[in-house]
Amino acid sequence: MTSVRGSWELMSEESDSLRTSPSVASLSENELPPPSAPAGYVCSLTEDLVAKAREELQEKPEWRLRDVQALRDMVRKECPNLSTSLEDAFLLRFLRARKFDYDRALQLLINYHSCRRSWPEVFNNLRPSALKEVLASGFLTVLPHTDPRGCHVLCLRPDRWIPSNYPITENIRAIYLTLEKLIQSEETQVNGIVILADYKGVSLSKASHFGPFIAKKVIGILQDGFPIRIKAVHVVNEPRIFKGIFAIIKPFLKEKIANRFFLHGSDLNSLHTNLPRNILPREYGGTAGELDITAWNAVLLASEEDFVREFCQPGPPCDSILGQALPPEGLSSEVPCDDSMRAMKSQLYSCY
Repeated sequence: MTSVRGSWELMSEESDSLRTSPSVASLSENELPPPSAPAGYVCSLTEDLVAKAREELQEKPEWRLRDVQALRDMVRKECPNLSTSLEDAFLLRFLRARKFDYDRALQLLINYHSCRRSWPEVFNNLRPSALKEVLASGFLTVLPHTDPRGCHVLCLRPDRWIPSNYPITENIRAIYLTLEKLIQSEETQVNGIVILADYKGVSLSKASHFGPFIAKKVIGILQDGFPIRIKAVHVVNEPRIFKGIFAIIKPFLKEKIANRFFLHGSDLNSLHTNLPRNILPREYGGTAGELDITAWNAVLLASEEDFVREFCQPGPPCDSILGQALPPEGLSSEVPCDDSMRAMKSQLYSCY
């Protein structure tokens, strides 16, 4: 279990080292160095995590940089117009997320950029200072301690969102911002994350904002457009309306992800069999003190310059970057039809 201060400081130091450290391995004598070689990579994983990555992700330390070079070569050959970082540390995220399958890692990388280009309402001007109201509301935070498997716990509280204050896309922006920060850590790349969603007090009117159009886009990103491993989704205090919400979500979920959803209702003992009390705040029957959103908010706000460089610079048009690449299913920009919205509302009303 990692404390919040140690974890966040380590994450910051780790991201700095990944950007600036010299390479620890050289190419073999039969290989030529790539043009404009990106910054080198130094592994920050512990011995235990190296072993875990080998077992679960098929990551072999002795082949790691060669695998990265293979993916880099594929990008240059197959997607020469893809405007992307080719640094070792960045490409490793995609290899780990797809268990070092080159083709699947390349497709994930293409999807990652396609997602960002296909939903400008979410990705334009994506930086912490633009989301201060969402962060201050307590809609989301990352708990100070990891679970026994080393997974960070992303806590979502939809009841803290007041729809009249800002649109639902602002919540999605805050979630994506958090995922981008979390995935900088090699520890998170290997261990993955857990989501704890508290649906206490979510009303029909609030739930209706999360229709099929939004659901398809969000799930498309999480499943096929972002290099993160979601190990479990724990839902607590869900009202009857959640059956309608889940009915909207489930058709878009892959079986593997659908099987990782756990609905606990108000039974906190059920939650504690998966997330131990010593990592949970008092609000969820834990012993880790009151839920505090300030530490994670400070981490995000301190990363303002990084997000400005990544998300707030003008870029070439989508077509010139993505070429023939298509966004993952559900990420097209078509407007939801009235029939779809009526069907969604009918599902929600039927849960009452």
